[in-house]
Amino acid sequence: MKRNNIIETVTILYIILFLYTGISKMMEYSVFKEQLASSPVLSPFANIIAILLPLTEILLVLLLIVPRWRLKGLYSSVLLMLSFTIYIIIILSFSDKLPCSCGGAISLLSWQQHLVFNGAFLTLGVWAITLEKQLKNQNRIEWETPTKNEIGTIA
Repeated sequence: MKRNNIIETVTILYIILFLYTGISKMMEYSVFKEQLASSPVLSPFANIIAILLPLTEILLVLLLIVPRWRLKGLYSSVLLMLSFTIYIIIILSFSDKLPCSCGGAISLLSWQQHLVFNGAFLTLGVWAITLEKQLKNQNRIEWETPTKNEIGTIA
């Protein structure tokens, strides 16, 4: 599979994920806020997170859609997924009976399944970032390196 196809596929997966979860959280705002309030870690920040997290997910979708901003979107997506993963690890150290505030069908996963899911998205995101950077470096080198014909016309 070509590098560009892999980057596009991973980007589309992130777009689908964040669009779906962001919209789900907005549509079920009161439930989402209530679930956040029941978290031993997030309860003091439930009101602000309930507003900012879905907006952040939608903003990430916009970053990922625009090719010029894609790399920033991928970095931000990986950072958000890493934050979710760290949160899950912290939650698992307290209890595994807490409600999930992920949004949509993803909230049906167990905490352990969330870790696997997040790990997969983290891996895909890091892979896409690596490939995107390689592609940009390759394009930069090709653009800066003159061809034999160009060298002949320069001399």
